[in-house]
Formats: sequence, structure tokens, C-alpha cells
Amino acid sequence: MSNSLFRKKNISSILAEGPDDSHGSGLHRVLSVKDLTFFGIAAILGAGSFSSLGTAVFNGGPGVIVLFIITAIACGFTALCYSEFASRIPVAGSAYTYAYASFGELFAWIIGWALIMEYSIGNIYVAYSWSDYFTSFMDKMNVHIPEYLATSYMEAKHAIEKGATNADDIKAWNTAPIIGGIRMIVDVPALVINGLITYLVYRGVKESRNFSNVMVILKMCVVGLIILVGGYLVFSNGLTPNWLPANDEGVHSFMPNGFSGVMKAVASVFFAYIGFDAVSVLAEESKNPQRDLPRGMILSLVICTVVYILLSLVLTGAVNYRHFENVGDPLAFIFEKENLNVGWMQTLVAISAVVAMTSVLLVFQMGQPRMWMTISRDGLLPPVFQKIHPKYKTPSFATILTGLVVGIPIIFTDKTFVLDFTSIATLFAFVLVCGGVLLIPSKEKIPGRFHLPYINGQFIFPLIIAMAIFFVWRYSDNYFQNLLNFDFIYADPDYISGKVTFMDLATPNVSLVVFWVGAVILAILSFLKKYSLIPLMGVITCMYLLTGMTKSNWLWFTGWLVVGVIIYFLYGYKKSKLAR
Repeated sequence: MSNSLFRKKNISSILAEGPDDSHGSGLHRVLSVKDLTFFGIAAILGAGSFSSLGTAVFNGGPGVIVLFIITAIACGFTALCYSEFASRIPVAGSAYTYAYASFGELFAWIIGWALIMEYSIGNIYVAYSWSDYFTSFMDKMNVHIPEYLATSYMEAKHAIEKGATNADDIKAWNTAPIIGGIRMIVDVPALVINGLITYLVYRGVKESRNFSNVMVILKMCVVGLIILVGGYLVFSNGLTPNWLPANDEGVHSFMPNGFSGVMKAVASVFFAYIGFDAVSVLAEESKNPQRDLPRGMILSLVICTVVYILLSLVLTGAVNYRHFENVGDPLAFIFEKENLNVGWMQTLVAISAVVAMTSVLLVFQMGQPRMWMTISRDGLLPPVFQKIHPKYKTPSFATILTGLVVGIPIIFTDKTFVLDFTSIATLFAFVLVCGGVLLIPSKEKIPGRFHLPYINGQFIFPLIIAMAIFFVWRYSDNYFQNLLNFDFIYADPDYISGKVTFMDLATPNVSLVVFWVGAVILAILSFLKKYSLIPLMGVITCMYLLTGMTKSNWLWFTGWLVVGVIIYFLYGYKKSKLAR
């Protein structure tokens, strides 16, 4: 058993090993349900609304709100599954710890490795976006930061290679000083904010909590003002026809690019929701984790979903969706002179964006050290990762290393890469968390703790899958035939123009084939084993969102997992506590 790749930890042993107040030298338990909800909002409502929302609107048009609803439903099912695990295993570690109890050690390591990527790579994107808004705000204050000190080297290089029209990236490349044949282009504001956030997290969770709560209140007030002012101007200026824009054929539609266009926005939309799961890593710093963690996750998810839908309607009503191409500051963009023309709102949005993304950086930067700390407790990483600072009661070494893991790649990567990379890792983790709930035994209801309602999916889930297959077959021409026939790719305009490769178009079809096969298998298992409906719906909805990922997403993600598996066999497999 000790040599098995799928050796599991039972829940009682996980609870016994997690250091709490009774063990001494544990983390400070200071977070209430309000604090956890605010942390969730701080993580969710940030770069997704202030930056990646523009890309989502450009791809999906007004119909992108449908994708926000689909994603929210998937995240809602997932949040309930996270809550079930959190009520049983109130220790740091999030999906990693949950997988250890349900799937076993190898899957636990893989999911932990994926979450490390989610928090670190995701924070790189947020740091880039923070830099964009900060630079814009400083320009309004008549303080100009040179372009080559406010963008990444790869973004400037790609702008030149692809003939992009982004004036700042082109100017950064053309004006950057050259030393040793290399252009000195580096995003200094992104590096600085990463260093400051790392220091704040190093000092302690109580200080981080107070700082985060203040930022969340300010951010919610400004976002509410954007919705009110923007919404009022959409109706008063008669801009509601923008919600039914014309497509290339001149047909007015809520989804001008069709549902396939909406699905192109999966990475951008899903990135907007990344963060609610980060709340679960704060279990050991929660006053009552069995009760408060589920409430914090679900409340933050519901609040942010409503906000995203309203923001999407305001954006697509204020400006035609086509104008959001390559717009990195969509909430400020709609108030520019050529659009709604509200100058004071532009400045206010720039300030709130800096605040919003600072809070996102804070939550993610808190999440990763605690992830490393938990993995180290199990012997899968060296003991230094679980070192607790004697004064600040924070995972000191892991926090410093997190700052380096986020800071160094800022010099070498760009926003597009990290956006796609982060989304696929998180969806993968969500699928395993929901699947893990299906594998753990039922528990007795305990007053004051969250309990996932059991809804027998024996007949309901197979019926849902059967109805989905029927409607797709009945109302979508040649849908299943096209899944197995790649001839139509050669007629695709994007393929003809060279915008995408054959594999970029073919990969979503392969993903859909895997999805439908998996859905049928899951339906059969639910019938045989009487699985609970909620985690089943979590698995299937997250699997569907994964079908929107491109070939490059899968290649990079697979490469990351291969590196993780190699590290596991070189160190973790032999050093694991279960092996000893």
C-alpha cells in the first residue's frame, strides 16, 4: 500500500496533522464569514472585470452574458463541492487536500501542481493589468512612465512581429535602450507591486485582512457607480440597439458571432471567476471554517456573478462590441470622449482598477504559500516550505519564494500566454474536486456545519445527458457528423486567411468528442452507483468549459504537468509520509 501511486489519506488523519491552536505554533484564526466573503470578492472582482472583460465582449458580443451565466452555474456547483470538502477538512490546501482524501497521492500532487500554476501564473496577469491602469492613472496626473519601463519585453516583441497597432508597445520597442544587443524592456510597475504585496503577505494575515476589506468596499462602490452611470447613459442616449448588433451578414443578433463566438471567450470569462476557490486555502485562519468557508465562497460567487452580468450589459450597450478589440481597460474605455464622454469617470475607473487588482494580487499571493506549506507537510516538498515565522505566524519561506515565482516570469512572459495558461489549470482542478465528492463516503449532518444536499442522480442525470444529445442532434445541423469530420475546417475563413492553424480548429472538436464520451460514461456510472446530482453537474459543466480551450492551452498545460510528475517521482514519491 505504501508504494501505491494512489495511496490515500483518510479525513481523520488530515485533521490530526493540520496544525491548529491546540498544537501550538499554528496560524492565527482571525477570519470571520464577512472577511472570507470579502477575500472572495477581492479575488474574483479584479482583473477579470477591469481587463479581460474587454476581450470577452469582443469575442461574444452582448451574448457573452450567457457564457457568464454558464460559467457561474459551473462555478456554483463547484463551490458547493468545495464547501462540502471544506466542512469536512477545514485545513489549508484547497483542492490538493481534497484530492488526497478522494483520488489518492498522485492525483493530489497533480492538482496541487496545477493550483501552484493557477495562483502564480494568474498573479502575473494581474500584475501586468495593474501596471497598465497604474501607468494610465499616472499619465492623467502628468507623470509619464517611459513605455519601455511599463510593458513586458515579449508583448513589445510580439507587437512588432505581428504588425499590431498598439502604439505603446511599438514605442517601447523603438525607444528602449539597447545593452549588449538586447533591448531593455521591463514592466517595472508590475515588479514593484509584486514586491510590495509579497512584503504585506509576509507580515501577516491580520494586516492583509484589514487592507483587503478596505479595498473591497472602495472597489464595490466604484463598480456600482459604473453600472449606474453607464446604465443611465445607455438608456438616456438611446444606445440600447447596441444589444442587438449586426453581424458580418447584416443580421442583428444578441450573439452576432453565434454561440461559437461566445465560446471563444471561455478563457477570458472563466479567468474572471478565478479566485473564489482561493478562499478555501484560508481554512486554518478562519474562526469557524466548517460554517464560514462555505458561506464565504458562495456569497462572493453570487455577488460577483450579478456584478459581471450588469457590467457586460453596460459595456455592450455603451459601445458596439466590435470596438473592444485589444482594449485592455474596457471600463475606462466606455467613458472616453468618442464614447459616453464622461472624463471624471475615466479617472475614477483608473483609480478603482488599481485598487481592485491590488486586492486580487493580495489574495492570490496569500493562497500559494499556504498551498506549498500543505504539500510540504505531506512530505512531497522539502520541510522548509512549512516553516512558520515566529513573530508574524505566516509561512515565511514559501511567501518569499512565491514573490520570486511571480516576479521573475514578469520579465519574460506576456498577458495572452498567462491568461490561457491559468484558466485551463483551474478548470482541471474544478473537475477533480467535483469528482472527488462523488468518491468520499456520506457523512452525518452536524448542526452548524455545511452539508451538501443529496439529490439522487440515478435517473435525473442520464435524462439530462440524453435530452442534451437529442436537442443538439435535432436543432444543430450535422453537429455530431462535424465532430468526426475535419473536411469543413478547410473552408473556415480563419484557416484560409492563416489566422489559425488546422490543429487550432481541430482541437475543440477533439475536446468535444472527449466531452460527449465522458458525459455518456458518467451517465452510466450515475445510474449504476446512484451518484449525487450536484457534484455530477459540477463535473459535466466544467468539462464543457474545457472544450473551449485551444491546442496551445493543452500543450502548455500538459508540459507543466509532465514537469510536475517528474518532480514527484524524483522527490515526493519516496519522501511522502505515506511512503514512510
